[in-house]
Amino acid sequence: MTWFRVLISCLLLSAGLAACTKEAPPALVDPTYFASENPKSLREWGMVQVSGDALVLGSRVTPYDLTTPLFTDYAQKLRTIWMPPGASAQYAGGELLSFPVGTVITKTFFYQAAPGGKVLQKADQAQIHSGEGLNLRRVRMIETRLLIHRSEGWTALTYLWNEAQTEAVLHRVGAVVPLKLVGEDGVDEPFSYVVPNVTQCAACHAPNVTTRVINPIGPKARLLNRDFAYSDRTENQLSRLTEMGYLRGLDNPKAAPADVSWTDQSAPLEARARAYLDVNCGHCHNPTGPADTSGLYLNAATPVSGRSGVCKMPVAAGAGTGDHRFDIVPGEADESIIPYRMESTNPAVMMPEIGRSLRHREGVALVRFWIDSMEGSCR
Repeated sequence: MTWFRVLISCLLLSAGLAACTKEAPPALVDPTYFASENPKSLREWGMVQVSGDALVLGSRVTPYDLTTPLFTDYAQKLRTIWMPPGASAQYAGGELLSFPVGTVITKTFFYQAAPGGKVLQKADQAQIHSGEGLNLRRVRMIETRLLIHRSEGWTALTYLWNEAQTEAVLHRVGAVVPLKLVGEDGVDEPFSYVVPNVTQCAACHAPNVTTRVINPIGPKARLLNRDFAYSDRTENQLSRLTEMGYLRGLDNPKAAPADVSWTDQSAPLEARARAYLDVNCGHCHNPTGPADTSGLYLNAATPVSGRSGVCKMPVAAGAGTGDHRFDIVPGEADESIIPYRMESTNPAVMMPEIGRSLRHREGVALVRFWIDSMEGSCR
């Protein structure tokens, strides 16, 4: 039996050596601001990175959310902000915070994974999160977008995640990711998630058609003025940014404006519908935006009027009118152009033009309900 003991010893020794030589997970990278270089790997930025089975946030990288977020084919989004030590944003009323050079904003798009390689329309937040990061065993990663504030202005970069969900690589030319969405009713809906190219990033993030300067869209004080469930406690986001030294100029969040959530059924119907249109359409449909020639302004600052579509005839919508005469016909959503274009998935008709392949059923229903509740007539 001596040879048997020798064999077992060798096998145990080999197993031990294999365990000792197994590669340890890479050390976490500190957040880094690159003033001009665009690293190939998302990990090099150190903002969000893989550690074991989790996507974790770097040091002083704080998550945030918006009261009413932009719709992107039911994708979940992990948003973060990081600033260099000593840097802070300036409060600017209800509008976009004045971010300093060196700020890095990230937005990671993902879905809760379902059996058979499918993804869920509605995620269980308790299952998909790991602290303030993500549980990679429960999610299907798609892309991470970065906005970097450099001395010459903002730069937009997109990183595409690999199938193993171990790395995201710089991707400039866009991509199409085939997915199968499982709705809340259990019905599957195949669709193509479209990752934007560099030019398409500017289509939304350059809200002034004259200057074409890229800017963030979401982190406005009125959209950040809400509570967020951080890993240590639930707290108002503007208060957390102030405590971190990331925001100055606002002593009390109660003094800042706050938008309603489009899903808050206790809020006035008009306010909910306007908040939805502002976030999803207002960055283009405003007096200086890429859709300024349409004369249709859906931003929050434009009151409900002919300029916001009530009894307004389109300037040049072509097939996008669906043979309807007015953008909004009070009391008649079926006769209104706006919900018609929101419902469409035809590239020649649908609005918004980019950023979605699916119809946002709940958003369309809200806008239709609002229009149907309006009093008045275009006759």
